[in-house]
Amino acid sequence: MNLKTPYAFGKTVELSYAEAEQKVREELAKEGFGVLTEIDVRKKFAEKLQKEFREYIILGACNPPLAYEALSREINLGTLLPCNVVIYTRDDGKTAVMVMDPVAALSVIGNPEITEVAKQVAEKMRRVLAAV
Repeated sequence: MNLKTPYAFGKTVELSYAEAEQKVREELAKEGFGVLTEIDVRKKFAEKLQKEFREYIILGACNPPLAYEALSREINLGTLLPCNVVIYTRDDGKTAVMVMDPVAALSVIGNPEITEVAKQVAEKMRRVLAAV
């Protein structure tokens, strides 16, 4: 099942949470992305708030050549990087993979050169999703 919001796109996958996380990491690497940051939301909520939460991880993915190109054109763009990929367990027990829509996120800049870079990132992310 495909999932879409005004700021992200993704899908429900037929994999466990752990399998989906591993597969997403592999597919990001194939598309030239490294994971710069990761936040285990479930663990942080338990640690900081003593609250239970579903399995939920945020991976901050970066493609260095595209990030360099974008930052060379718009130095303050770093405030919108990296591109977040989220993997979580849905209420029905299935696993969802969502990607920040770089075109939507970077359209606020109003720079056509950045929009072109964002489209390249979006294409790569769509291939990641297709492979998961």
